[in-house]
Amino acid sequence: MVALAILRRHMIVFRRNWWSNVMMNFLEPFMYLSAMGFGLGAFVQEMDGMSYVQFMAPGMVGASAMWAATFECTYASFIRLHFQKTFHAILAGPATIGDIVLGEVLFGMVKSVVFGMIIMLVIGVLGQLQSVWSLLIPLFLLLPGAVFSLLALSYTAWVGHIDYMNYYITLVITPMYLISGIFFPANTLPLWLQYLNWFNPLFHSVEVCRALATGRISADLWLHALVLALGTLLFCRLPVRLLEKKIIS
Repeated sequence: MVALAILRRHMIVFRRNWWSNVMMNFLEPFMYLSAMGFGLGAFVQEMDGMSYVQFMAPGMVGASAMWAATFECTYASFIRLHFQKTFHAILAGPATIGDIVLGEVLFGMVKSVVFGMIIMLVIGVLGQLQSVWSLLIPLFLLLPGAVFSLLALSYTAWVGHIDYMNYYITLVITPMYLISGIFFPANTLPLWLQYLNWFNPLFHSVEVCRALATGRISADLWLHALVLALGTLLFCRLPVRLLEKKIIS
């Protein structure tokens, strides 16, 4: 399968640069966890029956997975498309735009799982994983990894300059991050923001990661997973059409 060959190519490149890739994606959530969880957490009383660091830590796993897929399918994909001409080289062989999109999204999903597991390891060492259900988190991260990879790749295929990536990060991803319920319960937001949050993939990711990490399992988790699966189906064709227009034109 061509998409798997593309994924293998990306994994080989990733293996050569794994240290710089892993450290940058590891440090930011770790600093947030340290500063907000242990610093601010010392002044915050229990939240939803948990200490503040217990409440916040599982959300950082979902956030790390989001950042990993987003950066891979924005900046890295843009460089492969416009500067390295990797996509054009792949199309010189027996490959289609759909193969390229699938290969990019699979790589984004892999990086979501890898970076999510790194943060899981950190919070596990800190004693913040309290249930064996947390072992399902890496498997679950494939879903938000797919959604965020598809969204990021669609934007990458649409814009024409790498500087425009800042708009996506600042105007789309950062608001998702802030209202997702990582730092405070999402049900304390104004009602209209709570409704808007149902269109926020990170909100669903945080809810599931927190429930699995704390063992608070309920049927609602299936609803969150279903929304992410529907998001994947909804956006799966969009980057293909945009890249066809960009490359063929």
